[in-house]
Amino acid sequence: MLILSFESSCDETSAAVCEFGSPAAADGTSTTAFVPRIRSNIIASQIETHRLYGGVVPEIASRAHCDAICGITEEALEVAGVGLGDIDAVAVTNTPGLVGALLVGVSFAKSLAYARGLPLVPVNHIRGHVAANYYDHPDLVPPYLALVASGGHTSLMHVHSYTDFETIGRTRDDAIGEAFDKVGRVMGLPYPGGAEMDRLASLGNPDAVKFPSAAVVGDNLDFSFSGLKTAVINHLHNCEQKNEEYRREDIAASFTKTVTSSVIKKLDMAVKLTGLRDIAIAGGVAANSHLRAALTAYCEQHGLRFCMPPLKLCGDNAAMIAAQGYHEYLAGVRADSSLNAIPND
Repeated sequence: MLILSFESSCDETSAAVCEFGSPAAADGTSTTAFVPRIRSNIIASQIETHRLYGGVVPEIASRAHCDAICGITEEALEVAGVGLGDIDAVAVTNTPGLVGALLVGVSFAKSLAYARGLPLVPVNHIRGHVAANYYDHPDLVPPYLALVASGGHTSLMHVHSYTDFETIGRTRDDAIGEAFDKVGRVMGLPYPGGAEMDRLASLGNPDAVKFPSAAVVGDNLDFSFSGLKTAVINHLHNCEQKNEEYRREDIAASFTKTVTSSVIKKLDMAVKLTGLRDIAIAGGVAANSHLRAALTAYCEQHGLRFCMPPLKLCGDNAAMIAAQGYHEYLAGVRADSSLNAIPND
């Protein structure tokens, strides 16, 4: 089965052609792994454009999606070595994200599916991130725990089946990636700051500064990265006002250590609460080397299985939408021409 998929929820326009076979049951009860293959996964990034503004400008992002989507679709088909006549279904991100950006992908996918008489499958962007794990871990079968960590989302999810996700913990304010970017911007790092923060953290002392935990106190699985972000920014401002020098490497390392320890604390609570033994990470911040290392060490220590997608599938991409779209398709999920973009899940 070949799925043509689209992702345009923020500032990457992506189209992919992915092949699937030997499906596991859509309810997650089968132990038979499906065999996924990425035939093409084309991504048009807008980072250089939005770097001028220090963040994503929604209107500019929408216009850039309009400019890119036709070209990357043609490229995705060409690289995959197929034509539209070979496609069995169309999958597209319709929630959550920037509404204007989402509308570009949704409108394009609806038109293409209608013109070719193909099934149209709407996909939740967050579920797509989680499904990116299936390419390297086709034997990852629900139920399991998923940590979604990205620029716009941070949540702990109980994945009951391939199409049944329960959010059991989430950030109450800033997302984890947003906190990395904002701290990086105050430190004078170029947008997006996450990758440079990761590099600097490897060179610094993680115990140089004590920052408050982002794990919300109490019997819950929630995070609050706003307070941690503010504490770091206040520390930097105080140093500047007192003409005290600080090493950016130490700030990055101390901040990163606090983030990872906060995540591990809530993840440990989630493991004990659910009894699940398989853990998956997903989202753009899943590319952070320190978070990957901390989660790997935690899972090894507790005898848990840990799955993470390859770095190239951590950010927004259409291949992950195809992976989730495949399971939504098996579950009978379809959309018609009334499909709309939903900015908030």
